[in-house]
Amino acid sequence: MVEPIGVLGTGSYLPTRVVENAEVAVPAGVDAEWIERKTGIRSRRRAAPEQATSDLAARAADAALEAAGIEAADLSYLVVATSTPDQPQPATGCLVQHLIGARNAAAFDLNAVCSGFLFGLATAGRLLGGDGGGYGLVVGADIYSRILDPTDRRTAVLFGDGAGAVVLGPVPAGHGMLAVRMRSDGGSRGLIEVPGGGSRMPPSPAMLDAGAQYFRMIGREVKDYVSTHVPPLLREVMGASELAAEEVDHFVPHQANGLMLADLAGRAGLSEAIRTSVWDYGNTGAASVPITLDDTVRGAGVAPGETVLLAAFGGGMSMAAAMLRWSASARARRAA
Repeated sequence: MVEPIGVLGTGSYLPTRVVENAEVAVPAGVDAEWIERKTGIRSRRRAAPEQATSDLAARAADAALEAAGIEAADLSYLVVATSTPDQPQPATGCLVQHLIGARNAAAFDLNAVCSGFLFGLATAGRLLGGDGGGYGLVVGADIYSRILDPTDRRTAVLFGDGAGAVVLGPVPAGHGMLAVRMRSDGGSRGLIEVPGGGSRMPPSPAMLDAGAQYFRMIGREVKDYVSTHVPPLLREVMGASELAAEEVDHFVPHQANGLMLADLAGRAGLSEAIRTSVWDYGNTGAASVPITLDDTVRGAGVAPGETVLLAAFGGGMSMAAAMLRWSASARARRAA
């Protein structure tokens, strides 16, 4: 019998530097009012020059472990979801493992872009359930400020840096992950991409001159894709959990764009349950779902037995959704 696995603690870390709309507006050729009107974003955070993705991830991981009351040495698995790793090799997960002292954990990276945290949650949950217990740590962390073209108004105004994490472990029957669904669509990969820097277009002066090292996104087509494909996925997960939309207590989606989220929640009948952080932190990539979840637990609070629907979408194109029933032991903490 597979043991139910759920969230035992959440944590997050936001860099201290706050970047208001006025700072990113000028290079992008827009004004601060335009950014807020188009995206709902008022500010975002920026990593310090000396900080890498592993540094943010380790801070969030430590906070989640403290909230869960679990020692890093007790972890069996450590998954870091990121599309902005410290370096191509080794895995950022191994760097985080060393930083937090998770000496017994198998550590690895997972890249499903902004859906990465939920892909990691599903992966770690299945590993723990199949092994009959133990503890896992899933971290979503990204520093998108390092791969943005500051003159591209479609992307430069949206993204912030940050990390969020959850500790997973055994929970009482009827709690934890009730249903998880994941989808990938490689045929739509061109909607969101960083074309240069890999084996197809290795680093070179010509690549840099072309700006191929920068993140690119076709915003309007991404919005149409999300509007078409994500609501059915949410309905599928709710159906698999035998829950109606009005029975979802907290809807925590990927924080892509405030206007897009309002539209998505309306289409799925989840407007009353939606939880957001995009206004203050922007789009933090794979970190946005766990950061917002931690914000929710620390803020409005999630009571034992309440339902939490997590959802994400991003490059690939990739999509994922997970329904959780909250356990009494799950707590939250933000790293200072």
